[in-house]
Amino acid sequence: MSTVPTIPTTAGPLRAVLSSHARPTRPGAVRTARAFAWRALLRIKHVPDQLSDVTVFPLMMLVMFTYLFGGALAGSTSEYLHSLLPGILVMTVMMTTQSTAVSLNTDIGKGVFDRFRSLPIWQPAALVGALLADLGRYAIAATVVISAGVALGFRPDAGVGGLLAGVGLVLLFAWSLSWAWTSLGLLARTPSSVMFLAILVTFPLSFISNIFIDPATLPDWLEAFVDINPITHLVTAVRALMHGNAATTEIGWVLLTCAALVTVFGPITMRLYRRER
Repeated sequence: MSTVPTIPTTAGPLRAVLSSHARPTRPGAVRTARAFAWRALLRIKHVPDQLSDVTVFPLMMLVMFTYLFGGALAGSTSEYLHSLLPGILVMTVMMTTQSTAVSLNTDIGKGVFDRFRSLPIWQPAALVGALLADLGRYAIAATVVISAGVALGFRPDAGVGGLLAGVGLVLLFAWSLSWAWTSLGLLARTPSSVMFLAILVTFPLSFISNIFIDPATLPDWLEAFVDINPITHLVTAVRALMHGNAATTEIGWVLLTCAALVTVFGPITMRLYRRER
């Protein structure tokens, strides 16, 4: 006569066998975002080629434009450098803002986000952490540009305080702009398309501005576009902060633009991110 095994009516003994320790507490939003920010920084460590856009590119642009066009546009390279460096700083940092979108699109294509979805974490942490890590990239780009400028003879009239204030304004604008590219990264099909579309926008905005030349020398219709270009307002504000000039209006426009970018693209990015999950 065969015996039928009995099934335990409670899960207590089974749970005691499987786990003899208390379950760890679920990580909070801040801790999870920090972990993903560290993940993004480690990616730079293992793939140092990602820093080429914040090291080689700004050095090439600063040296090339200073010595090729300084004499023709300003009469001397040293005078042109004092006007050019804040513009190159803005241009360099702005050109790196699409990196989060490219990395995000790559993770989605490889299925990495499917793994994140299975984790008991605050789900937007992967996105927030990547945006926080990019502030480090922007800071590296700013350090490279300013160090090269000081080596070439750049001296801010407002001293270290004005220099840091100008850099801080650039970092704030770049972080705000990265929300727009992150939305694009969630919509685009491939990382190359994200990069192409971002460059398609940033290059015209950079060159049709007051970074390299005085807008007064342009045709009236082109000067009108330069005057409303947010990059023009940012460059003017950074120059004023670094050289001790008053530009309250320009700084106000920059802060308003930053608030508008985050207000518009922040919710859009989060909505697209939840849909992607």
